[in-house]
Amino acid sequence: MTRAGSADGAATPGGSADRSVLLLTHTGRPAAMRSTRLVHESLTNAGVRVRMLGQEADELKAAGYELDPVDIARGNDAADGVEVVMVLGGDGTLLRAAEIARPAGAPLLGVNLGHVGFLAEAEREDLTATVRSVVDREYEVEERMTLDVAVYNGGRGDSAPPVRTWALNEATLEKAAARRMLEVVLEIDDRPLSRWGCDGVVCATPTGSTAHAFSAGGPIIWPEVQALAVVPISAHALFDRPIVVSPETRIALEILPDTTAGVLWCDGRRMVELPAGARIEIARADVPVRLARLQRAPFTDRLVAKFGLPVAGWRGRTERDV
Repeated sequence: MTRAGSADGAATPGGSADRSVLLLTHTGRPAAMRSTRLVHESLTNAGVRVRMLGQEADELKAAGYELDPVDIARGNDAADGVEVVMVLGGDGTLLRAAEIARPAGAPLLGVNLGHVGFLAEAEREDLTATVRSVVDREYEVEERMTLDVAVYNGGRGDSAPPVRTWALNEATLEKAAARRMLEVVLEIDDRPLSRWGCDGVVCATPTGSTAHAFSAGGPIIWPEVQALAVVPISAHALFDRPIVVSPETRIALEILPDTTAGVLWCDGRRMVELPAGARIEIARADVPVRLARLQRAPFTDRLVAKFGLPVAGWRGRTERDV
């Protein structure tokens, strides 16, 4: 984890004309558009340039929220040179933002305007304080593991270049037809482990362990734990439990030639169609996603708050006891 600020790691409060923030928002929500105007005004008044995607700026203008001044970005390099990518929306909006921020190495700071918002750092009622933290560079940056995913549509012997993509949360193999199960062989570090007749398989990072993998019965992995989870979905097999492996493990899923076709989804955003006989190889990626953190609340507290877990009756240690 690193501290936001100057090159030597020291925090540098205040704003200057050459500072910029990329602001991404869920333009389908009126509350998000109102919050975008507030954030733009606050950052601009503090001397921080606001950059936005052209399409979002146009949609805001059409809804009566014209922002001025604003720097318009329309290419894949929208996050280049910004201090932080501030995201107003839910986890879906933040995952979209990760596609833009990851190549530039820009940290993501999410303000939850959705439902659970597990990836977000702040809630809507904290918006003013969150903007002040950005202006004063009062945040820390942590890196989250991502996955490299390669698809060989002709199996292991396919001479064609693989389709390559990546994931922050999970890479999920699903059956393409509802009426038939997938027949899948799981391979760990070049050795076969099990064959499943199933609806699919989720391969998740610690960040994604609270998302699709959790709903499929997988374990929650604390963010600081370096591990990957492999979770079969509705598997008909004796060995059908989730497994947790090292982040250096090479995972492969082979769809048997005589089964139905499949679909690969990465973070629910990037899709690859898979014919029978396809092979998916998954490994830890070299490029992480960077998240801006405003506070160091225990992950346990985040779970309790986000899932509404019952803790009434607890009589353990409090801050006064420490």
